[in-house]
Amino acid sequence: MHNSQGRNAGLGLALASALAFGGSGVAAKPLIEAGLDPLHVVWLRAAGAALVLLPLAWRHRSLLRTHPALLAGFGLLGVAGVQAFYFAAIAKIPVGVALLIEYLGPALVLGWIRFVQRRPVSRAAAIGVVLAVTGLACVVEVWAGMRFDVVGVLLGLGAAVCQASYFILGDHGTDSDDGAPDPLGVIAYGLLIGAVVLTVVARPWGMDWSVLGGKAELGSASVPAVLLLGWVVLVATVIAYLTGIVSLRLLSPQVAGVVAFLEAIVATVLAWVLLGEHLSAPQLAGGALVLVGAFIAQTSRPKTAAAEPVASGGPGAEERDAEAVTGDRVPDSETGLPVGGPAA
Repeated sequence: MHNSQGRNAGLGLALASALAFGGSGVAAKPLIEAGLDPLHVVWLRAAGAALVLLPLAWRHRSLLRTHPALLAGFGLLGVAGVQAFYFAAIAKIPVGVALLIEYLGPALVLGWIRFVQRRPVSRAAAIGVVLAVTGLACVVEVWAGMRFDVVGVLLGLGAAVCQASYFILGDHGTDSDDGAPDPLGVIAYGLLIGAVVLTVVARPWGMDWSVLGGKAELGSASVPAVLLLGWVVLVATVIAYLTGIVSLRLLSPQVAGVVAFLEAIVATVLAWVLLGEHLSAPQLAGGALVLVGAFIAQTSRPKTAAAEPVASGGPGAEERDAEAVTGDRVPDSETGLPVGGPAA
């Protein structure tokens, strides 16, 4: 009975995490349309969340000595890279489309394993890649000569590349005798490092701060911009990550990963209802193919047993999160790496 209650609580928290992450783009896009640069919105998100989680960073300060490469990879790619590309993409293309493109990350990891590392991949993983790429073709409607802004699509692919790169670095970052890092510390330092890097890139001192004192258009409603920013920082980042971590400690990484894929569905539905970003039937079908293909690619087992934890189907069961990334997102309880990719 106790285990059943724990699983139910874990599922509820995992769902809450997916809902929170899924709302990040919907809340951020009105801020961008109100006059904030996408990089400034990313900086506000990372810096605000890092400030809230600063006590966790101090508590786990030993990670700077034991896992510097993992923290740098998460900060540079899982936070700064994924979110910067994703927020820049949603300034040009619909939120749901940008997030679906980002979900090609696991397929890109497979390509790295197969063609760069020249290691075999399972048939199921290869099928997952084919499904994901076919689904993407439907989402962007290639038969109509790319309906969406080409730059926006390329920015979405940039988010997918950052997500995949984080997984690849994570594969090496967890191959250590020092023990698995605490995921709370990884997230806190990832956001802190990401905020520092974004400070140099985004130059927030040139930001139009007056936008935050005004209103932003959320569909047909005018909402205080600072309220949307609070949602992005507190709900779509801090609460999203923390509920994801707790859920993973009550569930297996595989189950948590399944729930995490609801993020793209949530983002698409919210963008449809709140922002009026409607997708056609072929695009919705393509989105389903992207999610199914990415999930298969991410969870497929190695074709042959390997001594080190490199999965044949993307980040794999032992190194799957962040992502949040977008992104991307729920750290694996054994490795500290997120399930599904860095949160968007």
